[in-house]
Amino acid sequence: MKDLVKSSKLIALVLRHRPDKIGLELDKNGWVATTELLQQLKEHGHRFDLELLKEVVETNDKKRFVFSEDFAKIRANQGHSVEVDLNLEPKTPPSFLFHGTAEKNLGSIKESGLVKGSRHHVHLSAEEETAKKVGSRHGKPVVLTVHAGEMRMDGHQFFQSENGVWLTDAVPAKYLAFPKFQ
Repeated sequence: MKDLVKSSKLIALVLRHRPDKIGLELDKNGWVATTELLQQLKEHGHRFDLELLKEVVETNDKKRFVFSEDFAKIRANQGHSVEVDLNLEPKTPPSFLFHGTAEKNLGSIKESGLVKGSRHHVHLSAEEETAKKVGSRHGKPVVLTVHAGEMRMDGHQFFQSENGVWLTDAVPAKYLAFPKFQ
């Protein structure tokens, strides 16, 4: 299982942030030929075959990756820091979404809201539990409630990736509800 997590992290790095690390170039929509990915991984000393790659895609708890129907191409569903166009269409979000973060980040979030940083979008969840898991990766988790319906009525756009993650450009602090203990 440890090797599978390590393999998944490598694929995330290559398909979301650093395709150049193994000499890859993603197409404008973030896709790369599966055979090219496997060849470049092998040439850079990583032991990968199609079965392992399929297992990484199938077992990733966040469904970060997707194959084309014929398995000829692969890409990450969202979270890119490299320029790609995922062809996402605006979508009406539920009234409330959630964002998981670490308690140490609350000061800057109260001041600036949620910002995308080097990524294309701020990532939001439809379920509190998912947001809590995300926040726990960075320290003591805190779940913020996002007034997504109100944001949309005020002109903010939302998108939803293939794996169900809600995306938006930014969440101003006025649309955030912080836990009562803060």
